[in-house]
Amino acid sequence: MRDHIRPGGWWTLQAGPGNAITDVAGVKVGQVTLDRGPVQTGFSAVLPHGGDLFAQPVPAGVCVLNGFGKSAGLMQLAELGQIETPILLTNTFSVAAGTEALIRRAIADNPQIGRSLPTVNPLVLECNDGRVNDIQAMALRPDHALAAIGRADGGPVRQGTVGAGRGMVSFGLSGGIGTASRLCGGWVLGALVLSNFGQPGELRVMGRRLQAARPEAEKGSIIMLLATDAPLDSRQLSRLARRSAAGLGRLGSHLGHGSGDIAVAFSTALPTADANGLLTCQRLAEPDLDPLFLATAEAVEEAVLNALWHAEPVPRREGPATVLRDMLAWG
Repeated sequence: MRDHIRPGGWWTLQAGPGNAITDVAGVKVGQVTLDRGPVQTGFSAVLPHGGDLFAQPVPAGVCVLNGFGKSAGLMQLAELGQIETPILLTNTFSVAAGTEALIRRAIADNPQIGRSLPTVNPLVLECNDGRVNDIQAMALRPDHALAAIGRADGGPVRQGTVGAGRGMVSFGLSGGIGTASRLCGGWVLGALVLSNFGQPGELRVMGRRLQAARPEAEKGSIIMLLATDAPLDSRQLSRLARRSAAGLGRLGSHLGHGSGDIAVAFSTALPTADANGLLTCQRLAEPDLDPLFLATAEAVEEAVLNALWHAEPVPRREGPATVLRDMLAWG
């Protein structure tokens, strides 16, 4: 957001040069947006590195803060502690299309998958964009997912109502894709969110509530992806993912019954294997995780605000859309 860091400002840690998840070296983001009348949806893809993830998976952890969701791949991720495909974000009814795309892509790179090699674990995470998008049209196909992956690069990340974020709503406002990063203790931590959560009137910006609360049942979700170059194992990454709840709490969320609040964290610091398959890796000492915990809370909070700040007013079925920019008077 504007005036991100200044003396006496809201956040403590310095943002990375791009204030994006792509500040973590090797991480790439690509997106495809469908804007066709009632069809307002898309795919967003995050690549932990540019190589073959099936052959060289990254260590990862997951935290399901509230499990109202239909994602694919979380069970094996939690069990094995690694990610072996690009990460796709999309709407609830397009998880199958994303799953097919990731499987076909992995097979193209590794033709023995499912034969002499194990099957692949595609990771597809979702939020329900049905308040804006005609979700029953199921307009997204595997080719759209592959196109999002093909467009991935390490440059600036488009934010707001783009890619998977096209039809998302947060706190009664247009939501979507947001990203932020933090520099901490020589390491970089980046966050990317698919923001579709929060009750109208509950949003807090820099600790200040903007509107009177209007109690409603929570029907939204948020997916939070965390990337770091710090050498962490899957257990430590799960600890990192849990700290995303602190960022949501700052924004006014109470993780309501109908919300799918899921965080996935991964590290780009890969172990090395010798000829006998013995893995050797470094690991950050537990007390040294504190700066990364703070970075997680700050980056998640700002990533959501960035999604809201950059969003465009995509009309929804129950009425016109509102955006955060119209509610804030910046001095």
